[in-house]
Amino acid sequence: MNTRRTEMAAVGPRGIVSRSALLLLAGAAVLAVAVGMLLGDRPPDPAVEVVELACAAGLRAPVERAVAAYQDETDGRVLLQYGGSNTLVSQIVIAKTGDLVLLADDAYLATLAEAGLLAETLPVAEQQAVLCVAKGNPKGIGGLADLARAGVRTMLGSPEQAAIGKVTRKALERAKLWAEIEQAVRARGGFLPTVPEVVSAVKIGAADAAIAWRANVAAEADLQIVPCPELDGARARVVIAVLSTARSPPAALRLARYLTARDRGLEAFTAAGYDVIDGDPWAVRPELTFYCGAVNRRAVEPILAAFERREGVTVNTVYNGCGILTGQMKAIADWQQGRGFPDLYMACDRYYLNEVGGLFQDDADISETEVVIAVPKGNPKNIATIADLTAPGLRLAVGQPKQCTIGVLTRQLLRAQGLLDRIMPNVVAETCSSALLLPMVTTGAVDAAFVYESDVKLSDREVDMIRVAVPEAVAVQPIGLARSSQFKLLTRRLMDAVTRGRESFEAAGFRWRPAAPTAAP
Repeated sequence: MNTRRTEMAAVGPRGIVSRSALLLLAGAAVLAVAVGMLLGDRPPDPAVEVVELACAAGLRAPVERAVAAYQDETDGRVLLQYGGSNTLVSQIVIAKTGDLVLLADDAYLATLAEAGLLAETLPVAEQQAVLCVAKGNPKGIGGLADLARAGVRTMLGSPEQAAIGKVTRKALERAKLWAEIEQAVRARGGFLPTVPEVVSAVKIGAADAAIAWRANVAAEADLQIVPCPELDGARARVVIAVLSTARSPPAALRLARYLTARDRGLEAFTAAGYDVIDGDPWAVRPELTFYCGAVNRRAVEPILAAFERREGVTVNTVYNGCGILTGQMKAIADWQQGRGFPDLYMACDRYYLNEVGGLFQDDADISETEVVIAVPKGNPKNIATIADLTAPGLRLAVGQPKQCTIGVLTRQLLRAQGLLDRIMPNVVAETCSSALLLPMVTTGAVDAAFVYESDVKLSDREVDMIRVAVPEAVAVQPIGLARSSQFKLLTRRLMDAVTRGRESFEAAGFRWRPAAPTAAP
């Protein structure tokens, strides 16, 4: 059977024009006006970026509705291409071009990833495969076994082209029915490249039965669903992927965010009968709040800058001692019912994430650094061990434990060595942040200070470093997503960017945690 070629159209505020018509936008003014009349009231602007969206054919109805609303509400323009999910992915892999692809099954993401074409992934919905027949079920089909019955014509999606075909074959193989039904389909029915064609075959009487997505069947009043327990697990996740070939990642991500926004694109998917995810609210330029322990600043700043540019969003970052940050978070949680709570938190050590652990989820360890002793260049006091800090008259600076992580870690390691009571009398300064400790050594205000190894490595000041080399001296930097975040999808992508930032962390003097996981999409 001949397979249908993919369709391509540009959706405007009030209708659809062909791809060739869209290309006229870059032509002369007269032609541009002509195309503008086709697109609707708003004349097209050749300077406006056009986002190419390859879309699984079965998702056409909600996508066209959502894209039309997007173009009415924003200055964005979208070029839509339809086809079976596997067909679209194959075309993208061969051509190595495109901005976005909306897939009926996330299983195809692996192919894009292997080809180095997958950038970001945003979940959209789930869909269920069902057995459908004409209204009234004229052939009396009672289950999947009847699809192999003599005189029954069955149409299925092609496993090599459409997600519904791939899911159908897997379900029938589990039920040990695939071989028999495949033979019957080839003899009396056929395999089709997209789910709309599968549904249409039953609707127009070209087939007696078909397996299609529930949402596509429910949209047709002339069809009905035959319950089949064997298809209960035949589900697929609808996802939208930003391609590494996207010409304008901010424009592509803005459309992706619109389509997955609970108060925008997902409303169209819900109306079409899909089981949608809990999406973010829509905002043209969302703002996230990121609380970050001060020691991490050098490592995360370049990551945040790149994320803001790529996503077209704003990340409001608050750097401070972790004791101060957790104190603020506890106050917000207690008195403001979560309003103003950060979306993401990266602590200087596990200790301070654990302090507010119930307010965060999906935390991951990113990096580590050691607590060391910093002394002026040449080590004039001849300090070699922690015990040397007990010398009479020695001036020591430490972090304040209620305000910063290094203050907590310093006391923990001194207590573990049985030296806390002997060393504390020599403490002449306690700071609210680790960043304030090293300058006290370089200016001669103190003879020694407990600081982070990463601070010493990146310092251009004249200091020497003495390793403590005890387990309590290791600080592990974790990151967590706030349970109260209104922008969980966007925040997950920011968290993912940080968890992939090994180069930036190592350049900032940290040791990368080899087991650091990547946040889920």
